[in-house]
Amino acid sequence: MTEGRQLGFDTLQIHAGAAPDPATGARQVPIYQTTAYVFRDAEHAAALFNLQEVGYIYSRLTNPTVSALAERICHLEGGAGAICCSSGHAAQIMALFPLMGPGLNIVASTKLYGGTITQFSQTIKRFGWSCTFVDMDDEDAVRAAIDENTRAIFCESIANPGGYITDIPAMAKIADEAGVPLIVDNTSATPYLCNPIALGATLVVHSTTKYLTGNGTVTGGCVVDSGKFDWSASDKFPSLSQPEPAYHGLAFHPALGAMAFTFHSIAVGLRDLGMTMNPQGAHYTLMGIETLSLRMEKHVANARKVAEWLENDPRIEKVTYAGLPSSPYHHRVSTVCPKGAGALFTCAVKGGYDACVKLVDSLELFSHVANLGDARSLIIHSASTTHRQLSPEQQEAAGAAPNMVRLSIGIEDADDLIADLDQALTKATA
Repeated sequence: MTEGRQLGFDTLQIHAGAAPDPATGARQVPIYQTTAYVFRDAEHAAALFNLQEVGYIYSRLTNPTVSALAERICHLEGGAGAICCSSGHAAQIMALFPLMGPGLNIVASTKLYGGTITQFSQTIKRFGWSCTFVDMDDEDAVRAAIDENTRAIFCESIANPGGYITDIPAMAKIADEAGVPLIVDNTSATPYLCNPIALGATLVVHSTTKYLTGNGTVTGGCVVDSGKFDWSASDKFPSLSQPEPAYHGLAFHPALGAMAFTFHSIAVGLRDLGMTMNPQGAHYTLMGIETLSLRMEKHVANARKVAEWLENDPRIEKVTYAGLPSSPYHHRVSTVCPKGAGALFTCAVKGGYDACVKLVDSLELFSHVANLGDARSLIIHSASTTHRQLSPEQQEAAGAAPNMVRLSIGIEDADDLIADLDQALTKATA
């Protein structure tokens, strides 16, 4: 790559983490479908296990195809290191694992994907962790929720399902005051629309299943570390700042500095949790990222046009798209997502729950699936599916009320999408 020149996003999404294969000259990243790697000798093996040398040991820990993907996402997010894993949910646990312990808690936004709310409100209790959910539009409430056992603040850049935009700089300031990391799920925005690290985030998580892959083929997750957090500034993070008994007493942060979190996540997290991304899946995502900026520009343009049409349609009560001037989150777009407000939002259909179900069943171009970020336009009634496990109060707080449907606008012709919505709304509200 060009010496001393900062490469642009469009260049990085194609070239970062990829070089011609030294053995064959293959230009595309090969799929290294192997379980293990031959050591040069016993000394080489020992150096790898001691983290004195970087290399490949076993594909539960690292794999060249997966590593290429991690490096590419890391470059796009402006991080120091990254770890890929099996899903977005796995990425969330991977992000928390080095920070948490029994009796400790996190503070999270009420505006999150329903599965994340369930993971944080129910599943992590089995580890002895807990979560306090707070409306992050209320900064005083966020501060009040933090106590001596809080180890992280968690939010989404563009919240699923409502498309609400979080004030990341404000949350970063609160996290800094409390001496804890800010973790931002950047799935809905992607690094093309939002750069949480530049806005003050410590860790960024992704479901690579969504926009990064962009074609609905594979699941995956990624955690990107900014490398900027001082894990040794207090005694809150002993797994990183003090000798780690799970890795023969290595003190990761004193020894590895900015790469401490990344190496801990590989050497301990992936080793023991086993949330491994497969190389075939990594390859699909690498290919998807090559067109990320092109797709996101089309996603955003289509979303804006569809949202404007819906807002002016008498059969719709409201549209939550932050790209609309009427949105209470519109003023955050220029700061948090300067290239656009994403392509995910909800709309309230007159006729409530029954009309939403009829709308979903009447669409022809839109696919009714539990996914987002596909090149195809997708729709789902969150209250009866992705957020079904939540209480009515939690559904309302998350932006998934019974009269709302979630739209993930794809890259088709926008006029065709509008025509499909028009005919389906006619049937749903007849």
